[in-house]
Amino acid sequence: MTPDAQTLYAVTEATWPPARIETRGPVTLRDGAGGGKRVSAATATRALTPDELTDAEAAMRGLAQGALFQIRAGDDALDAMLSDQGYRVVDPVNLYVAPVAALTVETPPRVTTFSVWEPLEIMREIWAEGSIGPARIAVMERATCPKTGLFGRHDNRPAAVGYAGLHQGVVMVHALEVRAAHRRAGMGRWIMIEAAHWAARHGAAHIAVLCTKQNAAANGLYASMGFAPVGYYHYRQKD
Repeated sequence: MTPDAQTLYAVTEATWPPARIETRGPVTLRDGAGGGKRVSAATATRALTPDELTDAEAAMRGLAQGALFQIRAGDDALDAMLSDQGYRVVDPVNLYVAPVAALTVETPPRVTTFSVWEPLEIMREIWAEGSIGPARIAVMERATCPKTGLFGRHDNRPAAVGYAGLHQGVVMVHALEVRAAHRRAGMGRWIMIEAAHWAARHGAAHIAVLCTKQNAAANGLYASMGFAPVGYYHYRQKD
């Protein structure tokens, strides 16, 4: 059975975890430790009262984070309430999934891609070039699920990196980065195929990825590889 959006929300949390989680009534607060929106955004099970919202905002400020909520499927009332309170929409994201077996019919060319953990220094350098710095690598390092780094070479040079984690039979790929000099050479596709082979070796049935809706090139890549959209989320941020 194809994983649904609720499953992929859980897979995201397990494979790309915040440093700490705290629940206050209907609100789940996340301490991202500088690791970006995905690990810092609060979620809520319903629309909040004024006092609950004030409390959540104070708690986020206490973590040295801005007022930020992730809005998932079914959060329409929360979304409307935050809009009324001056929160703007930021970074709508598509959730994609594909069967592992559909991607493992191909094998990357010899010495093109590798699965390796812990990340090599050159992998860290490529991530840094794409603004994926130590705080985001720390997210990968603290994940307790089965995981791997993904490393790709093109024209005998280090060209691409990624990270993948496994939860509930789904491997999710994060932090896919291709060096500018090696784009349009198919490296993103080969990294995803390498991730699928790693997933198959670890018994996963599906592979998933998140992609901002504005990233036309990446959305096109995943569609061309047979990934199907199964859900979405966006953020509400108060400046």
